Amino acid sequence: MGTKQALAVTKEIQASGSTFGTYFRVTSFGESHGGVVGCVIDGCPPRLQLSEADMQVDLDRRRPGQSRITSSRKEADTCKIASGIADGLTTGSPIKVELPNTDQRGDDYSEMLLAYRPSHADATYDFKYGVRSVQGGGRSSARETIGRVAAGAVAKKILKQYSGNQNKLNIIAYVSQVDKLVLPEDLIDHETMTPDQIESNIVRCPNPEYAEKMIAAIDAVRVKGDSVGGVVTCIVRNAPRGLGSPVFDKLGAELAKAVMSIPATMGFEFGSGFAGTFMIGSEHSDEFHIDEHGKIRTKTNRSGGISNGEIINMRIAFKPTPTISRKQNTVTRYKRETEIIARGRRDPCVVPQGVPVVEAMVALVLVDQLMAQYAQCMLFPINPALQEPLQLSKDKELQQRLLCLYAVNRVISRHATSH
Repeated sequence: MGTKQALAVTKEIQASGSTFGTYFRVTSFGESHGGVVGCVIDGCPPRLQLSEADMQVDLDRRRPGQSRITSSRKEADTCKIASGIADGLTTGSPIKVELPNTDQRGDDYSEMLLAYRPSHADATYDFKYGVRSVQGGGRSSARETIGRVAAGAVAKKILKQYSGNQNKLNIIAYVSQVDKLVLPEDLIDHETMTPDQIESNIVRCPNPEYAEKMIAAIDAVRVKGDSVGGVVTCIVRNAPRGLGSPVFDKLGAELAKAVMSIPATMGFEFGSGFAGTFMIGSEHSDEFHIDEHGKIRTKTNRSGGISNGEIINMRIAFKPTPTISRKQNTVTRYKRETEIIARGRRDPCVVPQGVPVVEAMVALVLVDQLMAQYAQCMLFPINPALQEPLQLSKDKELQQRLLCLYAVNRVISRHATSH
């Protein structure tokens, strides 16, 4: 193969759009009504204790049919690791995770064989490929996000083990807006907020009063066959300083690309976001100071913690679900005007289900950037006056447990092989 041919093949692979990441690479596969969905994770560090249970917690949070404000599709979404694990530990080779699709109703999409659903990807898939998977929207369906969440759970575990218990890195997302109901920022403390507060209600809002209002707003449109959008806020506590690279791979840019690839997302902002445009420079600047521990900190956080060690704060807008049970005008593949009423199962609001997906994509970015930081900036001795060392948790008890577990699993494996 010549140089030009090899370059063309490389460009074709890069343009496929199903792989995310540089060092920690995730390729998602599967379609809404195909046999399986899942992902392949390449670049996972070896010797990480990992099982299906580590992924299942977040997959259960993402699973449809959990309440009246989500899709009625019933899927167990039970994952299976098909490769990359030996004796309960990652081997450094690709990890394949797959989940079967079991609740398929292809007949619900018979009208879409010809007619395009407004604000869906039906028409654009035809424009691009000249062919598409009709049932459930194929790759454009939110079922695709299963692979993201499974891989994100692995990334979360890496970050947790890296950071240890003393300064644990936390990624927490929650619903901060549904329709015109906006959760006031002064009702939330990002320093102390816990996942249990968020998961205590079906809309995933940490404030009980606003949670009830949001659920009522979703119910009001659900019974009319309509839908509403909203905003997911995501924070990261105790992220390492200095992640991201100038100029095209800034941490904010990487996070923006990651979350804007999620189905139904319409906007992204971090820190002061668009509201910062109403300030003048002296109001917006984050002034530095030395805290009680002798660390350089900022008095405010309008920069959104990117990436100076402060809390990373971002907001992601989700549009109203385009699949609604109301008549809409459209056209057919053969350029004839018509009307359509969607019969497929639908979410009256996708925002609550978007919470674990946002967390997953943020985790994937942070792991990828952490690996990049090690590769470029930690190869030689650091400048201790300015840089903080990147190092794994010094939790000796955890390390001893992992070594013991590895030894026990090896003994069991050998015993089983010998018999």
